[in-house]
Amino acid sequence: MANDNFVVLKNVCKRFGDNTVIGDLDLEIKKGSLVTLLGPSGCGKTTVLRLVAGLEKPSSGQIFIDGEDVTNTSIQQRDICMVFQSYALFPHLSLHDNVGYGLKMLKLSAAEIKHRVDEALKLVDMEGMGDRFVDQISGGQQQRVALARALVLKPKVLLFDEPLSNLDANLRRSMRETIRELQQRFNITSLYVTHDQTEAFAVSDTVIVMNDGEIMQQGSPGDLYQSPASMFMANFMGDANIFSGSFDGEQLNINGYRIAADPEVIRGNPAGDYQIGVRPEAILLAHEGEPCQQCIVENVVYMGSMYEVAVMWHDQELLLQLNSSQFDAGLSDHAYLTINPTGLFLLPADAR
Repeated sequence: MANDNFVVLKNVCKRFGDNTVIGDLDLEIKKGSLVTLLGPSGCGKTTVLRLVAGLEKPSSGQIFIDGEDVTNTSIQQRDICMVFQSYALFPHLSLHDNVGYGLKMLKLSAAEIKHRVDEALKLVDMEGMGDRFVDQISGGQQQRVALARALVLKPKVLLFDEPLSNLDANLRRSMRETIRELQQRFNITSLYVTHDQTEAFAVSDTVIVMNDGEIMQQGSPGDLYQSPASMFMANFMGDANIFSGSFDGEQLNINGYRIAADPEVIRGNPAGDYQIGVRPEAILLAHEGEPCQQCIVENVVYMGSMYEVAVMWHDQELLLQLNSSQFDAGLSDHAYLTINPTGLFLLPADAR
């Protein structure tokens, strides 16, 4: 295996009895990158993580780490650490002993363990708290300790299994920034599993979207959001309004509303009929416009940082997301919509 691809799954299949959970999967993670497996519950992402960890054995196929075939080796032989959703800390041990547990198993000296544990706790902003116990710290601090316990071992590969799902919104934001900063600082090859799109976008170099045990699409967060390759991807990667429309080589036509084509949206597609996706944040409302742009405002919901607005346009309900500076509370039921050309994407007319 090429060394640049540090973790490689080749033709991996995993079956539980007659149920195929992962089918003939190929996956590559470049050295030093953070790749996130994203998808709905039951899509197979956690099974892939467990296969890489050695907690499950593939029914067929091979797994390589740093060029070595580890398909049949245990987790202890793979130089891997995992950060769990449940933290998995020992309540009867101090934070220092929790972080240093793996080093103790390696039979390092007490002085070396203390040095590395103190260093790891400092990295996660828990300096001077080593004497405390798990029940004396918050959930966010417990997750920081779990991260320190993994980092202190300096593993080849770091695995994250839904690590932030038990935290509130503010702590999730703080912790994903910490995880990303430390992963980049130490250049640790990492595989991250989550069902949260915002979390995946915030921490990842590459996002791999899975469904029913298969990879649906992979790429940078921006590519997946702006250029979904299927109807599943269009609807899974945020909200999308989908229309039957056409492209004449210069303009897109949706319900008679002609929109100048953006080169990044068209990307060499020929003239013809398409399914045209419009992201909710790409639609604005105004008091005036062409007859083909007229819509009826049906519902407005205040969401704090934005308004979610539902409108009826040519017998189709659309979702709009407008921040407070874009939303005009004086709009009557009848308004006119405008579409930002950069907020569109194209799918084949028969896309599913």
